[in-house]
Amino acid sequence: MAAGFQCKQFFIGHQHCAMKVGTDALLLGAWARIPASGNLLDIGCGSGILSLMLAQRTEGRRPITALDLDAGAVQQSRSNVAASPWPATIQVLEQDILTYQPAERYSLLLCNPPYFHQALPARDPARQLARHSDSLPWPHLLQHAAQLACDDADFALVIPDASATMLLQAGAEAGWQLKRWCRVQPSPQKAVRRALLQLSRQPAVPEHSQLCIQQHDGQYSEAYRQLLKDFYLKF
Repeated sequence: MAAGFQCKQFFIGHQHCAMKVGTDALLLGAWARIPASGNLLDIGCGSGILSLMLAQRTEGRRPITALDLDAGAVQQSRSNVAASPWPATIQVLEQDILTYQPAERYSLLLCNPPYFHQALPARDPARQLARHSDSLPWPHLLQHAAQLACDDADFALVIPDASATMLLQAGAEAGWQLKRWCRVQPSPQKAVRRALLQLSRQPAVPEHSQLCIQQHDGQYSEAYRQLLKDFYLKF
């Protein structure tokens, strides 16, 4: 079997992607709250993991568009979608979100965005594009996402927790309001590392929560197991 990640209902090949399937994307794909209706947009789809998780969660009943700038990632994502139970549900486009101008608007947008600020460049240009925010500045991402969103749309992202305030400020300037914020801690012995954020175009009373991935004994926590039980083979 090709290099990749096996979920309960689909396989994700990722050998042609700069960024491999990781915990960040799996958390976001399982945690994001999906509106009851409307089209879905996966920004910077990479291997297509988020789109396929959305397709599984909606039983293939909602149109999903997946975008990526990298030709290798687009090819990989299309292959993964074609081999999945929902090949007709997901459309994968080689497209820049900053110039994308579809006729439709989206009720949910998801993104695992580049988040390294002013960091040393990666040796691989594709990995540089996927990891560093210079390629997709957050204010530009949030502003264009707002233009693609329905009036009551949500935008879900996963970023370093230390950068959450910065992103929320940029989001507010683009008309996004905080709806949910989950702080993710690898284990009780370690500091919070990631923030799962769900923003809304409408005013909301923010929901705050915290998730610990592992227990003191190194075993996965029950909360993490419950979140990923529909996807992880081991759960």
